Amino acid sequence: MRCVVCKSLDIERKMVEEEIKSGFDILLVPMEVLACKNCGVRYYDRKTMRRIEDVRSRLKKKDLKVEEVGKVLRAV
Repeated sequence: MRCVVCKSLDIERKMVEEEIKSGFDILLVPMEVLACKNCGVRYYDRKTMRRIEDVRSRLKKKDLKVEEVGKVLRAV
């Protein structure tokens, strides 16, 4: 497979934390995806996309166990 952005052949499976935004919150979802080692672009297969959609749906229904991992602060 060749990267569609930088044309590199250096694409590998790796663990990433996908960010799903919900209002002012960001949910980090660990998943394995194909990613270009040269430019970082990610490629998602159908199974991965279904998982992202399922997490979004469960998050809206408040049917997803989550843990707080930090806080975001804003200077005023």
